[in-house]
Amino acid sequence: LKPVIEKTGYECVDVTFEKVGPDWILTAYIDKPGGITIQDCEIINNVLSPYLDETDPIEQSYILEVSSPGIDRPFKSLDDYKKNIDSKIEVNLFKKFNKDKHFEGILKKVDDDGIVLQTDKGEIAFEFDEIAKASPYIEI
Repeated sequence: LKPVIEKTGYECVDVTFEKVGPDWILTAYIDKPGGITIQDCEIINNVLSPYLDETDPIEQSYILEVSSPGIDRPFKSLDDYKKNIDSKIEVNLFKKFNKDKHFEGILKKVDDDGIVLQTDKGEIAFEFDEIAKASPYIEI
């Protein structure tokens, strides 16, 4: 679905296919600068629906949904990290580092191997294989 979505100028952030109750749901998560509106979701739904009908990649019946990933969506790609340089983020690790698995700070650097986070205790570098989840910091 990614190439079909991206031909329209939107970013395909993620695609999931999961059973919810008795139904299978195929969800395409899209994004664009400035955020996603219901009209954007409708545009992509109108592009994907005929494409899926024509190519018929899924044998069973399912419901197609198109959604915004939300402001707190986890980072899925190197570009997601790069877009958030100089922004406050949250990082959860697989294993404890200095007796903690959760860190908040300003994302200062991103490269192919990992990130550098400016915390209140100084700069800390994390490799991507240490990070269980990273996402924008949302103040409540």
